Amino acid sequence: MIAHSSEYDSLATSDLLDKAVAGERLTPEEGLKLLECSDLAALGRAADAVTRKLHPEPYRTYNIDRNINYTNVCTAVCDFCAFYRGPQSTEGYVLPIEVILEKIKETVALGGDQILLQGGLHPKFPLEWYEDLLREIKSNYPQVNIHGFSPPEIYHFTKISKLPLQTVLERLREAGLGSLPGGGAEILVDRVRKEITRGKVLSEDWLEVNRVWHQMGGRSTATMMFGHVETLAERIEHLERLRELQDETGGFTAFICWTFQPENTDMAETRKVGSFDYLRTNAVARLYLDNFNNLQSSWVTQGLKIGQLALLYGANDMGSLMIEENVVSEAGTVHHLSLDDIRGAIAELGYQPRRRNVFYDLVDDSMGEESEGIRASDQSPLPKLPIVR
Repeated sequence: MIAHSSEYDSLATSDLLDKAVAGERLTPEEGLKLLECSDLAALGRAADAVTRKLHPEPYRTYNIDRNINYTNVCTAVCDFCAFYRGPQSTEGYVLPIEVILEKIKETVALGGDQILLQGGLHPKFPLEWYEDLLREIKSNYPQVNIHGFSPPEIYHFTKISKLPLQTVLERLREAGLGSLPGGGAEILVDRVRKEITRGKVLSEDWLEVNRVWHQMGGRSTATMMFGHVETLAERIEHLERLRELQDETGGFTAFICWTFQPENTDMAETRKVGSFDYLRTNAVARLYLDNFNNLQSSWVTQGLKIGQLALLYGANDMGSLMIEENVVSEAGTVHHLSLDDIRGAIAELGYQPRRRNVFYDLVDDSMGEESEGIRASDQSPLPKLPIVR
């Protein structure tokens, strides 16, 4: 193996950053080299330059939605998850439709036009149960987009119903499903997935759910949870697989990455990665994912200041007010922001804060909108309910 001097390595990294800023596609080897780079400031400058080319407008965006976890009962065993409960657990719940509708009512009252509807892989509910849930929501709140059912859930529905993937997706769309969230991706490398989870969709099937949905004209988001058992090369492999599918379908609206939160999980001894690694990975993702229009900050795991700083490290969106969040908070990480916080963080960087929907269409007026001072923690948590069989 040829040993390179530090001067050569620094020059090569600078060349790669110039290449990415010029709009040339990075190879996996080049992406890995950048992910190994310790010059965080240089990565940030390059990622910000790319973001400003993609988004020269004078604003940065956010949205208002609510994460409704309709059940925590799950047949998969994920060592990284503090939220799920096994089918026999006395702590398992399924939210009654009345509770779900009340949560949506609160969300609409606060200006939200979307819910993020996700749950565990429940072993007993047929596809019709999910169709009825969607129809009930849409009949009461036709204006609300249902950003629902992560690829692992969709794949699970195909196994429970014994129906083809496209049929399942068509039926859910007919019942009211609007878009797919990118949850359950973790790292799209089977070595990693087999080490940290059992009974859950593997990489190619996660991608296939999105591929079929995109071919049907649907849109979805893409995610990455990192900082556990994966290598840096496997992070790049994850990005490469997303980039390849985006080349094929163009159906991803945004990419969101966040750091693994180990507290209260079976991987609690894992060293928690910090803001340096988060910002570096976010910046490299912006440089690597040249066919993704939007990158979203992760203030939910990083807090306000690092979430804000991500807007200078490749992100163009602050994410959601997230009126309710249950999964990350179960792992011991609890950050709550108000609209004042989110809008103020954007304005502090010299941008206009603008509200958008899941499809990244602006939904406020051209002058922006007044902050309502709403804080996620102001919402009284609803009690966990016994499982509905």
